[in-house]
Amino acid sequence: MFNYIDLTIAFLIALIASLLLTYPVKTLAVKIGAVDKPNHRKIHTKITPRIGGVAIFLGAFLGGLYLNPAHTQLIPVLIGAVIIVVTGLLDDLFNLKPIIKLSGQLAAATILVGSDLIIETITLPFIGVIDLGFFSVFITVIWVVGITNAINLIDGLDGLANGVSTIALISIFIMAIIDAQTIVVYLSIILIGANIGFLYHNFYPAKIYMGDVGSNFLGFMIAVISILGLFKNLTLFSFIIPIIVLAVPIFDTLSAMVRRAYNNEGIMTADKKHLHYQLIEQGYSHKKTVLIIYLFSALFGGLAVLFSIIDTNISTSLLITAVVLFILHIFAELAGLVMGGKRPVVDNLRRLKRKMKRSL
Repeated sequence: MFNYIDLTIAFLIALIASLLLTYPVKTLAVKIGAVDKPNHRKIHTKITPRIGGVAIFLGAFLGGLYLNPAHTQLIPVLIGAVIIVVTGLLDDLFNLKPIIKLSGQLAAATILVGSDLIIETITLPFIGVIDLGFFSVFITVIWVVGITNAINLIDGLDGLANGVSTIALISIFIMAIIDAQTIVVYLSIILIGANIGFLYHNFYPAKIYMGDVGSNFLGFMIAVISILGLFKNLTLFSFIIPIIVLAVPIFDTLSAMVRRAYNNEGIMTADKKHLHYQLIEQGYSHKKTVLIIYLFSALFGGLAVLFSIIDTNISTSLLITAVVLFILHIFAELAGLVMGGKRPVVDNLRRLKRKMKRSL
């Protein structure tokens, strides 16, 4: 079905292009003043270039040129991606108002909807396939804008958004291979390659940040790929598969929305209370915090893959759902987001681990 040699070559093209193009992009960023300056809300202590996402976009584009995938909605996806990249780049350069950024995201989502790339159905246990009808357009726009911003919001530590999105894309790639979804496989592999190439420069201590141009592009593309593939899966609970894949950024975004609404703050108001900042406040180092979030992202990605291959076993589906919620609770405890900072489950697990070591 798939030519794995071509997939490998496209992956390497995207990786090497992103890796090498980051150098001139970094030089350009310094020359034009596209840099991230330290302030009270940020952890880094030195001025750092921040339009590295341009290299990710170009790397993925070159990998895509090699594969040259054929799909009726590929041009609208590319147009939407360009709109997102331009909007993100302008934001990195001029700090656009939130309404202008949102307008760019809505424009990109509208291009998708206009090309009939929408979430038409979801599958529910006991009920089956539900046709969303008129609501499909609304849900598609919310999904695209929401995931675009979710990846953007989690981009607060060196290599964090890059790694989390890469893990999500690897999970989607595996599911697409299993389901023989060619366009999803092609788009996923070139984005994985471009991400890994950039991660060399972006992992702690970062020499360059991807900026809004990168986080918005990755969020947009993950949203698009999930519509092309994950929402078309007809297994039980299929509507929840893309949510599990992106559990960490979605959880962080929803937490931020609830927190800001509770404090009567604007929903787009920046703060220092995201998951990654909370983990650092709990005493974890910068690097360890990133690796912890990588681990949880990989756990959720693995569970999503399991979910996607379950056909009719409702009990197994419910069991995986329970596991997802349990892991999410542990993650929230580690970040000090629940029970007033208390961590009963985590503490009991640590006690159990110590007892098991002593018994051995």
